[in-house]
Amino acid sequence: MMKVIHVDMDQFFAAVEQRDNPELKGKPIAVGHDAERGVVSTASYEARRFGVHSAQSIQVAKRLCPQLIIVEPHFQRYKEVSAQLHEIFHDYTDLIEPISLDEAFLDVTKNKKGIELGVDIAREIKQRIRETTGLTASAGVSYCKFLAKIASDWRKPDGLTVIHPDRALDFIAQLRIEKIWGVGQKTAEKMHRMGIFTGQDLRNMSLTRLTQEFGKMGQLFYDFSRGIDDRPVISEWERKSVSCEQTFKSDISKNSDVTIHLYQTVLELVRRIEKNDFEGRTLTLKVKFLDFQQITRSMTVDHILRTKDEILPLAKQLMQSVEFHSHPIRLLGLGVSNPGSSPTNAGLASRREAWVELELEFEPWPEDPSATP
Repeated sequence: MMKVIHVDMDQFFAAVEQRDNPELKGKPIAVGHDAERGVVSTASYEARRFGVHSAQSIQVAKRLCPQLIIVEPHFQRYKEVSAQLHEIFHDYTDLIEPISLDEAFLDVTKNKKGIELGVDIAREIKQRIRETTGLTASAGVSYCKFLAKIASDWRKPDGLTVIHPDRALDFIAQLRIEKIWGVGQKTAEKMHRMGIFTGQDLRNMSLTRLTQEFGKMGQLFYDFSRGIDDRPVISEWERKSVSCEQTFKSDISKNSDVTIHLYQTVLELVRRIEKNDFEGRTLTLKVKFLDFQQITRSMTVDHILRTKDEILPLAKQLMQSVEFHSHPIRLLGLGVSNPGSSPTNAGLASRREAWVELELEFEPWPEDPSATP
């Protein structure tokens, strides 16, 4: 049986800032750009007590916590710390799947140090992270990625939780449905209407019903409710897309403003394509309006998209289908994908698979699910 560890740094960006600036320790801080449309990247635990959280508007965060200190992000510093983490991980296994700068899955079934128990490896890694970086991490240990991810969030901060195979089904049965990987707000609301509130309720649903209601995700929900997750820890992956986007300080609705910002976005996209040496044939336009409604439009061509002269005309063509004069634009994004695609319909099409984000917010369960295997 596979042994998986999920390591998740505690309040990572905020923790690095507090470590490097002692005057910030113990104070409510939010990492982000202090602007009208700035967004909280990470909030310290002191700020979270006031309801401040990541992806929240900076302006809302300041209303919730008037004494909140806004700290500009230092991404290069965060990358340096992330590199230190991966040096530690590689001492135990090369099967490492990064999720972001501050979290990763590790397959330690066959580890370099020959340590039998996954919990012992997780304990060592946590200690070494503290000694090397001065920061704390939480870790979850289980037999699959789904449960290891939940376990890592169980006793934050500085937590260590094991979900043993023998207790997994009982553990999942009592989970609120919002804690199941991939269940966002809208999906949860739909499940509630179906009478699904816990993992046990989900387990009572047939595969046929779930796939009818949720498509391909139905199979995933069916499996997760039964503790089934066969996804391997993938240490190497192929980039599927390159994208960029910008949120405007003021909504735009004039042709001239849209043209200028579209041009700038194309230039940034070209820069990122060159940096990543990426090849793709599908261009996707993402637009978010003043009321937060969001649309995407795509076009696939028969050649690789690399240059401004190739991408800009397509971006303008995609934008022609967007009505923005009476519906001001808040955010504009472009992405190139499909590195191995063959020419298909060159017309406009909605692409829901672009810019997909799963909601993964977990809260502690009142009972202790851990038992050392």
